[in-house]
Amino acid sequence: MKTNIHPQYFDDAKVVCICGNTFTTGSTMPEIRVEICNKCHPFFTGEMKYVDTLGRVEKFQKSQERAKAHIAQKTQKLEEKEERKRPESLKEMLELAKKQAAS
Repeated sequence: MKTNIHPQYFDDAKVVCICGNTFTTGSTMPEIRVEICNKCHPFFTGEMKYVDTLGRVEKFQKSQERAKAHIAQKTQKLEEKEERKRPESLKEMLELAKKQAAS
């Protein structure tokens, strides 16, 4: 191996979770801070909860709401455009006149 190119390796690196759990492992950093571990992860605890520290769930829900609003607005515009559409033939014009007379 070449000398002076590899990072320093710590055999007793301390891993600290935000839930308070700590354990040691090997790493190139002396201390590692994590957001979730086996003591608080829903898969291991059996609890149903969202593991969302960056607001990703809310961000996704907001984008879904915006998409629904956009689709509704687009369909409304298309319906308005269809209503304003001029008849292309005399037959269509007569059918439109019949519909308006019936209503």
